[in-house]
Formats: sequence, structure tokens, C-alpha cells
Amino acid sequence: MKTIRTAMVDKHELRIVLKNDIHVGLIFGPDKTRLAMIEGLSADEVWQILLNKLAQSSPRYFGFDGAITHFQKFFPNGFKDAAFLDKERNYKEGALKLLGDALPLAQALESQDMGEKVLRVFQRTNLLSPFEKTRLQELLRGKSADAFIRAAAGFAQGDRSMLGVLERILKPHDCAKWTIVTYLPFLWCPKAHMFLKPEVTKDFAERVGHRFAHDYSPRLETGVYDSLLDLARQTDAALAPLAPQDWIDIQSFIWVVGDYQAPADLPRPV
Repeated sequence: MKTIRTAMVDKHELRIVLKNDIHVGLIFGPDKTRLAMIEGLSADEVWQILLNKLAQSSPRYFGFDGAITHFQKFFPNGFKDAAFLDKERNYKEGALKLLGDALPLAQALESQDMGEKVLRVFQRTNLLSPFEKTRLQELLRGKSADAFIRAAAGFAQGDRSMLGVLERILKPHDCAKWTIVTYLPFLWCPKAHMFLKPEVTKDFAERVGHRFAHDYSPRLETGVYDSLLDLARQTDAALAPLAPQDWIDIQSFIWVVGDYQAPADLPRPV
């Protein structure tokens, strides 16, 4: 057997060995006890399964069934619950409409002098922190505004190389954050892009046993975003009985399950 990949993740060793053209994935605990073994033809596929299995070993794991149960303690009627629409969906739809009216994606690659209008879209929701909004205000009222909006539009249209462009534009403003990078694509294309609030999304991934809990990095890297989209797709599929409209519902579900503080006028789960 030949070891072809190994890494330490949360004090666990993940290892892939090649045995008779079969890739064997192993997880060892902090005490070196073997916790899991899986086989596959592709090293990349085996590695992703190992990361998912490691996430499922968390004491906080309760799977998608547990996530749905938790969500419905807040919103018994799911995505059609009047309280959900009022507290979680309607204001995001308002921001989506505001962006669509001010700057449709088809026009955004050629946009000029749209910083103020786009700033109002960011200010429409509470998805960003007040500190992020302050830094973003300086950016969108400065000379880098057009470059940022065009790069965000390119990313929304599928050009992953724009992540590097966005990092170069945003870093001098201390804005090279996943929240800022994913906000506009999410509102332009809520069936294909996902907004990333890192801590709550990592927490959610740990609870449902998805590798994003370990894949996440604050660096604007394609692999991180691919893992996020995989999490969104798996969540969307698991929630089919609740009939989510789009990934606005999925993002809200992640938020509610990951780290939701119920408004005072909603019952808290028991």
C-alpha cells in the first residue's frame, strides 16, 4: 500500500492509501484509533467522503432530519409560514428587486457610476455587519466602485477567475470578505449562487455533516465556494418536501439552523 494523501483536520488524521488500484480512505482519532475506512476509485471523491464523515462525527451533528425539526420549531409551516416570510424572506426579496430594477445582471458588466445605487442594495438587508457596511460605503463611493461591481457581475455569470480580481480590488479597503463577494451574485442569481456568512454556515455544515465545516477558508478560493455550492445543493435536495422557492429560502434555513436568535414575538424552541 502507498500513502498518496494525508492531512490533520481538527486533531484527526485523514489518509488515503492506494491498494490494488483502489483508493482506501482512513480516519484516525486523536488517540490514533481508526474511526472509519471507505473505498473508491477516485482519490478526490474518497477525500470528500472522508471530510463528510469527519463532520458527521461531531457531537453537534443531527443531520438534515434534525435540521428540519429544529427549523420547524421556529416556523411550523416551513417556508410558507407567515412569520418566516415576515422575518426572513420578504426583506431579502425586496433587496433582490431593488438590485434587479437598479442594475440587472445583463447590464452590470458594462455599468458605470452605479456605486450609490448598489450601496442602497447592500444597506437594504442586515446580512452584512455594520462594520462591513461602513467599509463598503467607502468603497462604493470611491474610484474602485465600478471595478468591484463589474467583477461581481462576472463572477455571477460564471467566471471564477473573478474571485482573484475581487480580492485585489477589495483587499486595500479591508473588504475582501466572503460576505461582500457573495452578496450581489446571490441576489442576481438566487437559484445558482449562495451568500456566505462564514461562522453560521460552518456551524450548519457541522450539524448536517457536510465537509464545508472543514473546507472553509477566509481566502477567496474557488474550492471554498465550490464546497459552499455543494452544501446548498444538498440542502436544497433534502428540503424538497418543504418546497423552497430558491436559495433565498436555503440561506434562511442555514441561518435559522446554524445560529438563530428568535425575535421576541416568536416562540423559542424547546
